Amino acid sequence: MISPYNDEYFMRQAYMEAQKAFELGEVPVGAVVVVNNQIIARAHNLTERLHDVTAHAEMQAITAASEYLGAKYLKDCTLYVTLEPCVMCAGALYWSQLNKIIFASRDEKRGAGRFQNELYHPKTVVSKGPMEQECAQLMIDFFKEKRS
Repeated sequence: MISPYNDEYFMRQAYMEAQKAFELGEVPVGAVVVVNNQIIARAHNLTERLHDVTAHAEMQAITAASEYLGAKYLKDCTLYVTLEPCVMCAGALYWSQLNKIIFASRDEKRGAGRFQNELYHPKTVVSKGPMEQECAQLMIDFFKEKRS
């Protein structure tokens, strides 16, 4: 039996979170944390609404997943995020010890990948996943709208 729960399914869930951020006037980044094919946390950027520069989708997702599990480490979890994490988020993701991080589109200017993934925990697998075009286009549309 083919499972409907795959990387594309979970990235689509993260994309739906990014769309919520877009509608709120936030930079459209969304994230979900998954364990055993179950989403345990959903989040999107809230920096404008909370007046908090650290309220990135990844940070919100880490907090929600940790609360759900009642644990500070997320060793058996996978994070799906629509944009490559920044250096700040990579540091928090390091400490959370996620099993895997899958992002849709690269952030050439601020992405942690500029440091060859050295910022992530050594046991964390980091990879580029599906929906790169859709997630990148959402960012383009957001900033185009902001500039008009």
